[in-house]
Amino acid sequence: MDKKKCTAIVLSAGQGKRMGTAIQKQYIELSGKPIIFYTLDAFQKSEIIDDIVLVVGEGQENWVRDEIVEKYQLTKVRSIIPGGKERYDSVWAGLCGLHALKEQPEYVFIHDGARMFVDEQILTRGYENVEQFGACVAGMPSKDTVKLVDEDQFAVNTPPRKLIWAVQTPQIFKADLIENAYAKLMEEVPDNITDDAMVVEQMMKVPVKLYEGSYENIKITTPEDLEIAKVFLAKRKEKYHK
Repeated sequence: MDKKKCTAIVLSAGQGKRMGTAIQKQYIELSGKPIIFYTLDAFQKSEIIDDIVLVVGEGQENWVRDEIVEKYQLTKVRSIIPGGKERYDSVWAGLCGLHALKEQPEYVFIHDGARMFVDEQILTRGYENVEQFGACVAGMPSKDTVKLVDEDQFAVNTPPRKLIWAVQTPQIFKADLIENAYAKLMEEVPDNITDDAMVVEQMMKVPVKLYEGSYENIKITTPEDLEIAKVFLAKRKEKYHK
């Protein structure tokens, strides 16, 4: 059976305030290239992904086109569009941007630009799961015991660790499902929406399957994450140059 069309919406509009740097985290360079390059390059080389809609900070479109997309020949990037104030605003902008594509996708992969270690294995598992379930999210079982606390930080519950997963991206959906979910969300006043799965769960009452991502598929958010990323990047370079 032929593979169905897959479009990645890559979110690169975040301010990255927790990083504490003058430059946004996705444009910080590691081994001479910006973090967002490594993310986009994984989708560029993927046999699963057909094209990319890149969502950036408002006013950054031309700079990103010149200094990243064209400089590194990321030809799958079909459009570069400005994001919004919140993550869900940027996702909605990306979903609206799908309509400018020549061919509409069957599946949409929504991915954080600061998760530079997404790889073909993660994308392949995601495609297999979205084909079967229509909505799926990369994640990994928690290594730690997790406590639910009250407003005063006293523990009130300890969920069984085997039921706790740390959620990652890509978060993958049938295109009509995720578009309809966000269309409903944007008619309301969104509150405490932290990922796309929540939108599908709450707006459409559709269950979302979790599938195995990778413990290396970290989101670079703090200076400590940068140090970890340097180690992972060195390991990958060593692997591919053997």
